[in-house]
Amino acid sequence: MNWGTKIVLGMVAFMLFIVAMVVYMFSVHGKDALVDEDYYEKGINYNQEYNARQQMIDDKAEPVITINDSQLIIQLKDSASYELKLMRPALAKDDMKVNGTTVGDANLILLNHKGMHKGMWFLELKWNSHNKVYLFKKNITL
Repeated sequence: MNWGTKIVLGMVAFMLFIVAMVVYMFSVHGKDALVDEDYYEKGINYNQEYNARQQMIDDKAEPVITINDSQLIIQLKDSASYELKLMRPALAKDDMKVNGTTVGDANLILLNHKGMHKGMWFLELKWNSHNKVYLFKKNITL
Protein backbone atom coordinates (compact mmCIF):
# COMPACT_ATOMS: atom_id res chain seq x y z
CA MET A 1 0.00 0.00 0.00
CA ASN A 2 1.51 3.31 -1.02
CA TRP A 3 1.15 6.67 0.70
CA GLY A 4 -1.58 7.87 -1.68
CA THR A 5 -4.00 5.12 -0.74
CA LYS A 6 -3.26 5.68 2.96
CA ILE A 7 -4.19 9.37 2.60
CA VAL A 8 -7.41 8.50 0.78
CA LEU A 9 -8.34 5.88 3.41
CA GLY A 10 -7.58 8.40 6.17
CA MET A 11 -9.79 11.03 4.52
CA VAL A 12 -12.63 8.50 4.04
CA ALA A 13 -12.37 7.44 7.70
CA PHE A 14 -12.45 11.08 8.83
CA MET A 15 -15.49 11.84 6.61
CA LEU A 16 -17.30 8.78 8.00
CA PHE A 17 -16.53 10.01 11.52
CA ILE A 18 -17.97 13.47 10.73
CA VAL A 19 -21.11 11.98 9.12
CA ALA A 20 -21.61 9.68 12.13
CA MET A 21 -21.34 12.63 14.52
CA VAL A 22 -23.91 14.64 12.50
CA VAL A 23 -26.35 11.70 12.51
CA TYR A 24 -25.85 11.25 16.27
CA MET A 25 -26.44 14.95 17.01
CA PHE A 26 -29.67 14.96 15.00
CA SER A 27 -30.90 11.81 16.73
CA VAL A 28 -30.27 13.32 20.19
CA HIS A 29 -31.92 16.66 19.29
CA GLY A 30 -35.06 17.34 21.32
CA LYS A 31 -34.35 14.78 24.02
CA ASP A 32 -32.37 17.08 26.29
CA ALA A 33 -34.05 17.54 29.67
CA LEU A 34 -32.11 20.72 30.41
CA VAL A 35 -33.71 22.79 27.63
CA ASP A 36 -37.20 24.19 28.05
CA GLU A 37 -39.32 23.92 24.96
CA ASP A 38 -41.21 27.15 25.67
CA TYR A 39 -38.30 29.32 26.79
CA TYR A 40 -39.41 32.30 24.65
CA GLU A 41 -42.77 32.35 26.43
CA LYS A 42 -41.06 32.02 29.81
CA GLY A 43 -38.83 34.96 28.96
CA ILE A 44 -41.83 37.12 28.10
CA ASN A 45 -43.66 36.14 31.31
CA TYR A 46 -40.62 36.52 33.58
CA ASN A 47 -42.06 39.59 35.35
CA GLN A 48 -45.07 37.57 36.50
CA GLU A 49 -42.75 34.86 37.85
CA TYR A 50 -40.59 37.44 39.62
CA ASN A 51 -43.64 39.11 41.18
CA ALA A 52 -44.97 35.75 42.43
CA ARG A 53 -41.61 34.91 44.04
CA GLN A 54 -41.41 38.38 45.59
CA GLN A 55 -44.99 38.01 46.90
CA MET A 56 -43.92 34.81 48.70
CA ILE A 57 -40.98 36.63 50.30
CA ASP A 58 -43.05 39.70 51.25
CA ASP A 59 -45.82 37.62 52.87
CA LYS A 60 -43.31 35.25 54.52
CA ALA A 61 -45.20 32.36 52.93
CA GLU A 62 -42.31 30.01 52.16
CA PRO A 63 -43.58 26.42 52.33
CA VAL A 64 -42.16 23.89 54.78
CA ILE A 65 -40.98 20.74 52.99
CA THR A 66 -40.64 17.41 54.79
CA ILE A 67 -39.47 14.23 53.07
CA ASN A 68 -39.95 10.88 54.78
CA ASP A 69 -39.60 7.31 53.48
CA SER A 70 -42.78 7.28 51.45
CA GLN A 71 -44.16 10.83 51.21
CA LEU A 72 -43.25 14.34 50.24
CA ILE A 73 -45.14 16.68 52.58
CA ILE A 74 -45.41 20.39 51.80
CA GLN A 75 -47.08 22.69 54.31
CA LEU A 76 -48.35 26.07 53.15
CA LYS A 77 -49.21 29.07 55.29
CA ASP A 78 -52.86 29.26 54.15
CA SER A 79 -55.27 27.06 52.23
CA ALA A 80 -54.66 27.30 48.51
CA SER A 81 -55.06 25.77 45.09
CA TYR A 82 -51.71 24.73 43.70
CA GLU A 83 -49.74 23.46 40.72
CA LEU A 84 -46.75 21.32 41.66
CA LYS A 85 -44.08 20.36 39.14
CA LEU A 86 -41.35 17.86 39.95
CA MET A 87 -38.70 17.70 37.27
CA ARG A 88 -35.85 15.23 37.13
CA PRO A 89 -32.69 16.57 35.48
CA ALA A 90 -31.71 13.13 34.17
CA LEU A 91 -34.86 12.31 32.16
CA ALA A 92 -37.66 14.60 31.05
CA LYS A 93 -40.07 11.65 30.78
CA ASP A 94 -39.97 11.25 34.60
CA ASP A 95 -41.30 14.79 35.18
CA MET A 96 -44.55 15.09 37.13
CA LYS A 97 -47.22 17.76 37.28
CA VAL A 98 -49.90 17.72 40.00
CA ASN A 99 -52.78 20.16 40.47
CA GLY A 100 -55.03 20.32 43.51
CA THR A 101 -55.95 22.03 46.74
CA THR A 102 -54.36 21.79 50.16
CA VAL A 103 -55.62 19.18 52.63
CA GLY A 104 -56.80 19.73 56.19
CA ASP A 105 -56.36 22.54 58.66
CA ALA A 106 -52.56 22.30 58.36
CA ASN A 107 -52.78 23.19 54.62
CA LEU A 108 -50.77 20.20 53.46
CA ILE A 109 -49.80 18.93 50.03
CA LEU A 110 -49.16 15.18 50.21
CA LEU A 111 -47.36 13.30 47.45
CA ASN A 112 -46.41 9.64 47.52
CA HIS A 113 -42.89 9.22 46.13
CA LYS A 114 -42.52 5.43 46.47
CA GLY A 115 -42.33 4.74 42.72
CA MET A 116 -40.16 7.74 41.89
CA HIS A 117 -36.46 7.50 41.16
CA LYS A 118 -34.07 8.48 43.92
CA GLY A 119 -31.82 11.46 43.44
CA MET A 120 -32.12 15.16 42.79
CA TRP A 121 -35.42 16.65 41.65
CA PHE A 122 -36.31 20.24 40.84
CA LEU A 123 -39.47 21.31 42.66
CA GLU A 124 -41.58 24.20 41.38
CA LEU A 125 -44.69 25.07 43.37
CA LYS A 126 -47.12 27.75 42.23
CA TRP A 127 -50.19 28.45 44.36
CA ASN A 128 -53.06 30.91 44.72
CA SER A 129 -54.19 31.99 48.15
CA HIS A 130 -56.42 34.96 49.03
CA ASN A 131 -56.27 36.19 45.39
CA LYS A 132 -52.48 36.32 45.47
CA VAL A 133 -50.11 34.24 43.36
CA TYR A 134 -47.02 32.69 44.95
CA LEU A 135 -44.09 30.80 43.43
CA PHE A 136 -41.46 28.63 45.12
CA LYS A 137 -38.56 26.79 43.47
CA LYS A 138 -36.09 24.48 45.12
CA ASN A 139 -33.87 21.48 44.42
CA ILE A 140 -34.75 18.50 46.61
CA THR A 141 -33.30 15.02 47.03
CA LEU A 142 -35.63 12.05 47.33
